Amino acid sequence: MFELFTPKTHRDSGPNRWDWVLLPLVLAVLFLLAFAAMQMSRPFIVGESLQISLDPVYLPYYLLRTILRMFTAMAFSLLFSLVFAAIAAKYRSAEKAMIPMLDVLQSVPILGFQAIAIAPFIALFPGNLLGVECAAIFAIFSSQAWNMAFSLFQSFRTVPAELNEASRIFQLSGWQRFWRLELPYAMPGLLWNMMMSMSGGWFFLVAAEAISVANQDIKLPGIGSYIAVAIEQSNGVAIAWAIGAMLSGILLYDQLFFRPLLAWADKFRFEESQGETAQQSWLLDWLRRSRWMHAFTTQIWALLRLTLSWFSVRHPQLQQRKHKIANPVWPKVWDAALVLLAITAIWQMAVFIHGAVGWKEVAHVFGLGLITLTRVMLLIALASLIWVPIAVWIGLRPHYSQKVQALAQFLAAFPVNLMFPLVVLALVTFKLTPNIWLSPLMVFGTQWYILFNVVAGASAIPNELRLAADNLGVNGWLKWKRIYLPAIFPSYVTGAITASGGSWNASIVAEYVSWGKTTLVADGLGSYIKQMTETGDFHRIALGIGVMCIFVMTLNRFFWRKLYVLADKR
Repeated sequence: MFELFTPKTHRDSGPNRWDWVLLPLVLAVLFLLAFAAMQMSRPFIVGESLQISLDPVYLPYYLLRTILRMFTAMAFSLLFSLVFAAIAAKYRSAEKAMIPMLDVLQSVPILGFQAIAIAPFIALFPGNLLGVECAAIFAIFSSQAWNMAFSLFQSFRTVPAELNEASRIFQLSGWQRFWRLELPYAMPGLLWNMMMSMSGGWFFLVAAEAISVANQDIKLPGIGSYIAVAIEQSNGVAIAWAIGAMLSGILLYDQLFFRPLLAWADKFRFEESQGETAQQSWLLDWLRRSRWMHAFTTQIWALLRLTLSWFSVRHPQLQQRKHKIANPVWPKVWDAALVLLAITAIWQMAVFIHGAVGWKEVAHVFGLGLITLTRVMLLIALASLIWVPIAVWIGLRPHYSQKVQALAQFLAAFPVNLMFPLVVLALVTFKLTPNIWLSPLMVFGTQWYILFNVVAGASAIPNELRLAADNLGVNGWLKWKRIYLPAIFPSYVTGAITASGGSWNASIVAEYVSWGKTTLVADGLGSYIKQMTETGDFHRIALGIGVMCIFVMTLNRFFWRKLYVLADKR
């Protein structure tokens, strides 16, 4: 055991030129992160004004603060997704409650999470800006975590049968099975969904960083607040600077974070031959040539292997056992408890409706929900027809996928708020109907969930399967029907579910558009929630969010979940 940590000779372990090249980069990143973290924790009293300047010279600082918030939220999202998906995938009884709960969480607008979180976080850190920062991070977390959890759950449930059989033959423990089979198999899809989640954080950044609490507007230093101030002042030049800063930030973390991870995760692909699908990263090549980094990663993997071995030896109860016949009573008790909980929730909702808003208002809100539902389904169908073929083409050609990767992240991250000037100008100039022409804004930021997930699914198609199809002369529609569509179907369902939930959430922004003193409103559930939020009618806000949750859960349960079951069986 101790041989793993035996130091090498000075000649072998001394720094080489790649170490000296990487050292300034690593130190610069650590310094910037430490500086931004210090700025997040400083004295602050609610009511104190945090000035946001539209001078472009402040944009690098704002970009640094925003990226730190987003990566902090990403770390918590990853931890949540690993725990949530592992439990939901392994225990059917837990899945019955956890997946509907995830549907609800996905459908709750970011404004709803923020309203719940802001007061507790400020109370947790009184007199300090860290409370407001935590509320902003939590809001960004709520726009990232659900997509990643759905991706991991889908991957865990669709591990190939032959790999499951191999894990049973080798008698892997549950811990070993997770680290050596399930997580590596899910890694490529997870990384693409992490990129999409980062982009989703950009999409709702204005709502996350420009916070309203106790009749006070708190705008944290960041790109989101910069955009909010630019929209309030109708400053098109500042909007252009914000777009440039966003593009710079996305290019930076794509090159320094996501591209190395994708290239590293290429070894987890489920195939015997690598073929043409290898991702490339200049930073990963540098890291592999660095002696210091090689020694560091060697020790990390050695510790991980020792941990796995320790769990296997010291906790033999974690070894997989022969499948026992479950007691049929407990599943029935669990189902009865869930039904009782649902009945209680329905009863409480009925009491709330009767006493606070009235049944006529409920019927009106459900009608608005049907309008938004029609928009969501039509837009998802249209986005699928456009992006599924393009995503498969990109996924099968990694040379092109690496070129469009950063561009796709930028388009997915592009906040729909930045399109308000063009949208308002076009609709007012040409006298277009908001009910029709505001609709595309709903899917502008969410269609990329389909693209990213299908690209991940297509890139995971084994190279030998594609070669076999070519040798057998399988072409045209037959190739799509027998190979491409079945291979990407689980990934597509994951992307479509998250795109659908994201579209409902985005309806709050897309159905109620403001630029300066001009406001355009489309009929729908999103505009209803937005208007009630501005007037401060909390009963109707709760009603709108509740109805949105009902629509999303019903759609997921009776449509998307059926497709999930089909993907699981086929």
